[in-house]
Amino acid sequence: MRTFFKTTVLTALFATLCSGAYAEEWKLAKDEDGVKVYTRSVEGSKYKAYRGVVTIKATPERIEQLQEDTASSCKWLYRCQQLKVLKQQGQDTWTYMRIEMPWPVTARDVVLHITTEQAGNGGFVRHLKGEPTYTPPADGYVRVSSFDGKWQVLPKATGSVEVTYEAQSEPGGSIPSWLANSFVVDAPFNTLQGLRKAAESR
Repeated sequence: MRTFFKTTVLTALFATLCSGAYAEEWKLAKDEDGVKVYTRSVEGSKYKAYRGVVTIKATPERIEQLQEDTASSCKWLYRCQQLKVLKQQGQDTWTYMRIEMPWPVTARDVVLHITTEQAGNGGFVRHLKGEPTYTPPADGYVRVSSFDGKWQVLPKATGSVEVTYEAQSEPGGSIPSWLANSFVVDAPFNTLQGLRKAAESR
């Protein structure tokens, strides 16, 4: 069974994050260690969308391999506690993830429907769409009520790839504002740092 993400992709991190839902343009929130993180407000939501961008010395195939290895990817995905494939059907994959949260906030879980688009330049885009009713939430966890995101991997002439990780979610339940504000920066920053380290370590 091919794991974590499969082909046809992340087909809408939510249908490519409909631009009409946003109330402002991307604003740079962090630029450190080669990782840039941007955020922007989303109309009708108190939670911001985030976008992280990094250049990694690796091939698109290497990034794809790491993303499709659930044991590996849970080590570099921010706050990942558990990750497993629920179902694979043709080019579509459904994954289940548990997300640890700092005390006293209740941990979250999320079901993602993942599709992958192969690009003509050798890169790919993976779309992630939350499906909160696909399975019941686990005891002791709050189900993420919506999630829209994407991974975009573009090969560069230097033999590297530019990786973009973009998402917006409604975490369900109550989240303190300090945690919500830090999460939209920490999630893409730490995830991309971890992915780069894994991809460049051989």
